Amino acid sequence: MGIYAYICFLSALAILLGFITSKISDKVQSTIAITASAMVCSILVWILGSLGLFNIDTIATNVMEQIDFKSFLLNGILGFLLFAGSLGVKLPILKDQKWEIAIFALFSTLASTFLIAGAIYLIANLIGLPIDFIYCVVFGALISPTDPIAVLAIIKNLRAPKRLSMQVEGESLFNDGVGLVIFVTVFAVAFGGQEASFTGIMGLFLHEAIGGILFGFVLGFIAHILISSTDDGSMEILLTLTIPTAGFMFANNVLAVSGALAMVVSGIMIGNWTRRSGFSEQSQRYLDHFWEMIDHFLNSLLFFLIGFALLLVDFNIYGIILMVVAIPVCLAARYFSLWMPYRAMQQVRTYNPYTLKIMTWGGLRGGLALAMALSIPAKTAFVGDGIDVKEIILVMTYSVVMFSILVQGSTVEPMIRKSKQVDPNREEYLQPSNSSH
Repeated sequence: MGIYAYICFLSALAILLGFITSKISDKVQSTIAITASAMVCSILVWILGSLGLFNIDTIATNVMEQIDFKSFLLNGILGFLLFAGSLGVKLPILKDQKWEIAIFALFSTLASTFLIAGAIYLIANLIGLPIDFIYCVVFGALISPTDPIAVLAIIKNLRAPKRLSMQVEGESLFNDGVGLVIFVTVFAVAFGGQEASFTGIMGLFLHEAIGGILFGFVLGFIAHILISSTDDGSMEILLTLTIPTAGFMFANNVLAVSGALAMVVSGIMIGNWTRRSGFSEQSQRYLDHFWEMIDHFLNSLLFFLIGFALLLVDFNIYGIILMVVAIPVCLAARYFSLWMPYRAMQQVRTYNPYTLKIMTWGGLRGGLALAMALSIPAKTAFVGDGIDVKEIILVMTYSVVMFSILVQGSTVEPMIRKSKQVDPNREEYLQPSNSSH
């Protein structure tokens, strides 16, 4: 069977699994239930293979390798998921949070990257595994940005206070694009022979980031003009499909700019500007229903594949130690990278007291980090006794992602509930000039 056939069968399994888990319990988020179920299935497959039964582990691993998780997500459905997620961003609330989101997406992502890199570098050397610092930075770059796919799939259904929700969702959308740009830049230095000079790195970073944002504006404007020129509801929806398909591919493969940032910018434009002036009231409902269906379907498939990605991970003693260590390191780096700008911004604004806790614990990692880890070339860099750097990074990434989705994702709801009880109607406001803290 070809890749298309595998995707068809796995999609059906993911949907059926989501249906079954929803019937068993409606208290667990479907994405969490699908991921957990798929991970349990992958463990059973591995056990059966270890016992020599059916050779099922080899078959399942071959299927996962043929799908190419990295290409499927980074060069495929990521555009759809980011565009669908950004359609729901409310521009007035986003404008009110623009400085927070910009600082968290830029400063906090960079700070977290180097905090994680430094901690992993020190710990790895302490346990007798001398890893070059640049490879630690690669891990920090791919694990620092919160995954908007995971965040939007889990957080948006919990109905957090609007402004707090926008901080979490807006930051995840933009730091995803920023994180991808940081990863591409560091990856070029670590594996692509790019000179590690300040001008070279900044040039590559700015080309990816600024180019992606500008292309997103152009793409959104062209789509707005075309959608506004027709009254055909079906054609209006079809025109939105050209953005995460041809637009995403053109950004990544032709212009070599960040397709992720382009999707976020164009999605916000279509979801706010075009929604008001380009769509009829009926077409607006069609737009929401269509992209909600696309989002739910692709999320189900993606989280199913995340659970089965366990079959692609090779474990060794060093990897197991770093796998356990990586979870608290990433959480601590996330907290401190947010705490620094958060404390500074508290001088001029008042926040819901649960903001920092929710942004830390609700900053989930997901398939995006796994896809970046899987994109690292195998058998090109080694540490210790011939241990592949890719395997070390992949096992740490998988542990952080699974902890994030299964533990953080399933326990963030009590925090959000408390945040609504503290101040249900006004969780953030400008401080009057004559007030005191």
